Amino acid sequence: MLVKDGVATKEQVYTRYPAHELLIKPKAIIECYESIPCNPCSTSCPFGAITIGDDINNLPKVDFDKCTGCGVCVYSCPGLAIMVCEIFENKARFKIPYEFLPYPKENEVWHAVNRKGEVIGDALIEKVTLTKRQDRTVLVQVLVDEILLYDFVTIRRKL
Repeated sequence: MLVKDGVATKEQVYTRYPAHELLIKPKAIIECYESIPCNPCSTSCPFGAITIGDDINNLPKVDFDKCTGCGVCVYSCPGLAIMVCEIFENKARFKIPYEFLPYPKENEVWHAVNRKGEVIGDALIEKVTLTKRQDRTVLVQVLVDEILLYDFVTIRRKL
């Protein structure tokens, strides 16, 4: 439970995802559960798909019809609370923020990790992007089994 251990429940996670059929195209998933003064996701979105409203403490909302899954919001979020997800052929493709060294490399297989920090499977690193605009937050595109859709949150290097 989020209040006790900082881990969102599965029910809380479900509320952040769009309908399953919308995930045939990449969509931003914002796991912001607490009202805090923050808005870089909204101001960085080039498509106006993320809105906060008049009060900067409001939780962000994604208009999934406008979201293209470009990933700008992923590396713009100071809380690393956003990822992009799409599903196809029993796989889930995520774009996640990553700030640890060493950075993953394309075609490596890392551990897929859940919100409790537990290894839940393998994650194939498809692409790693770092531009000057990203300010050291790498955008990592990974592929995991679709069964991990609502559990996967990050990667951990295999030792």
